[in-house]
Amino acid sequence: MLKGIDPLLSPDLLYVLAAMGHGDDIALVDGNHPAETVAAETTSGQLIRLPGVAIEDAARAILSVLPLDSFVDAPVRRMEVIGAPDELPEAQLAVKAEIGRSGGSPIQIGGLERFAFYEAAKSAFAVVQVGDCRPYGCFLFKKGVLNP
Repeated sequence: MLKGIDPLLSPDLLYVLAAMGHGDDIALVDGNHPAETVAAETTSGQLIRLPGVAIEDAARAILSVLPLDSFVDAPVRRMEVIGAPDELPEAQLAVKAEIGRSGGSPIQIGGLERFAFYEAAKSAFAVVQVGDCRPYGCFLFKKGVLNP
């Protein structure tokens, strides 16, 4: 255990978040996502599992240490609901609330069609899969920079 670090941030997850560079994405996905398949094609090839964890709790922990990219229009992207791309299901509303609580300026959340999300996730640095099975709990967070 580390002082001041959310206990959901395991050593493997902390390593991945620290190893990412500016502009790298981390995929945060629900329990239904084909995470093993997608993670195999990521930069690090890493799949970090957080069984029994709700998507918003994982987002809160990650955002407690990960700066979001302020140089892009949408540093957070979500998987769109099939047939209703503007709809925000329960899991997405919960993560949106955590993004709002994470501080800083308001963050734009972009949407990606399901298969476009899968392709974008393959280009991420790594995949974090939670045990939450609520549908459409899939996000990409783009790492930003810390200014001294």
